[in-house]
Amino acid sequence: MSGTHRRRGRAPVLLALLLVFGCAPTPLPPDVPATSGGIVASSPAPGPSSASSPAPLPEPTVASAHWTDCGKRFQCASIPVPRDYRDPSRGSLTVELIRLPAANRAKRIGALVMNPGGPGGSGIEFIREGAEQFPRELRLRFDLVGFDPRGVNSSSPVRCIENLDGRAALDPSPDDAQELAALVADAKAYAAACEKRNGVNLPYLSTDAVARDLDRIRATLGDSKLTYLGFSYGTLIGSTYAELFPTRIRAMALDGAIDPSLDLEAFRAGQAAAFEASLRAFLAGCAKRASCAFHEEGRSARAFDTLMASIDRTSLPTPHAGGRRRVGPGLTSSAVLGAMYSVGSWPTLAAALELAKAGDGSLMLLISDPFRGRKENGAYSNQQDAYTANTCLDFPAPTAVATYSAWAARLRKVAPHFAKQVAYNDLSCAYWAVPAERTPARVRAIGAPPIVVVGSTGDTATPYPWAVALSKQLSSGVLITRTGYGHTGYQASSCVREALDAYLLDLKVPRNGLACSS
Repeated sequence: MSGTHRRRGRAPVLLALLLVFGCAPTPLPPDVPATSGGIVASSPAPGPSSASSPAPLPEPTVASAHWTDCGKRFQCASIPVPRDYRDPSRGSLTVELIRLPAANRAKRIGALVMNPGGPGGSGIEFIREGAEQFPRELRLRFDLVGFDPRGVNSSSPVRCIENLDGRAALDPSPDDAQELAALVADAKAYAAACEKRNGVNLPYLSTDAVARDLDRIRATLGDSKLTYLGFSYGTLIGSTYAELFPTRIRAMALDGAIDPSLDLEAFRAGQAAAFEASLRAFLAGCAKRASCAFHEEGRSARAFDTLMASIDRTSLPTPHAGGRRRVGPGLTSSAVLGAMYSVGSWPTLAAALELAKAGDGSLMLLISDPFRGRKENGAYSNQQDAYTANTCLDFPAPTAVATYSAWAARLRKVAPHFAKQVAYNDLSCAYWAVPAERTPARVRAIGAPPIVVVGSTGDTATPYPWAVALSKQLSSGVLITRTGYGHTGYQASSCVREALDAYLLDLKVPRNGLACSS
């Protein structure tokens, strides 16, 4: 799981929580690494690799997009993309686009294409709700462009089941054979429903395909080279694109980076440790401040464990949230995980915990629902469906339940609060109808211009070591380190934001190892 750029008001929400949803159904910050003060030493920004650059690729043949007014200065369009790039005769899928045209057409640079994360995050919602949060100079000189990746939201969406309340009611951290059997039965039923409803498209929703769609988007926009800003899962799209089309990049910034070489076990292990560290920091901060709603006379961690055990036994009513639903361990876990994405959400979580301690799960529900893609009317976005479909294609997954249980046992040492939840997160992939397509591997992107990678030392969903690893793998990687908790750095740090803006606008490459604080 990775993260989606959302939360904090609704538009700022989008800019603060970068779906993972690690935009993720039940997403899965490490301690500062043992380097000098947690900051990578500075060194000159690397240039393109000395290895031979790949031969230029032919431009894709694309039809011109028909842009229509979709309100508030936004323009929308649909473009067809091959369902199967290896065999275009298999038909096409539709990718939906949105753009906010550059305000200063005379000084327009081109399009700045963005992805907020996920998998499953809507780039269209991200731009429509959050475009005005980006600096004025970017809005003056770039068309801000978002897209729903194939399978997501409005782009040939994958749909498995309509109502996910039943899944949310399950205990994601099974304590006995009966609870584990319930998770396994749900995973099987969910995978079967996904196959039944999406059999034709299910094999074609990998990140590799999304990256190839991104090149079609670039060509449709009329840019000879891509300018791209990706957050969280959007960094995997970006690094995949760079490996495929290194010479078609003008500028690329990857914030909250995923290490593309990690297999599923290592990926989840990193996230489990990161979320555990973030939770400990949150509880330690509450214990130190009497003003924290969950201060508990300085024993916040003990009170948290007691409360979680109580909710595990007996779910809570929600009198201030309609009263029709109850909050058990599944929704509680989602609320805790969702709040970890942004330090700005920690006070709300503290209030939710205190209210839950008094026997009311209403605020916990209000935190969890948006994180899981549940709307106010009870309907769900297809966030979870798209997330699972992409993840099962991107990561070869074990087929034996015993393997996931073994992961849980190992993770308990480093992440006791999240070990089981993270370990069983991808259980549906064990029964997926389509084999994984991507083989995790290092990327080099030989021939690419400098690619800027941002890592936060306390990132919850994309641990800092992943950014370090990606910046070293890339033949022209440049690392920015932000010290602080929370997912991604662009909205959290003016230092990061100024460095990326200068790079995107004027191709001013930041110093490799630039250190930023929150």
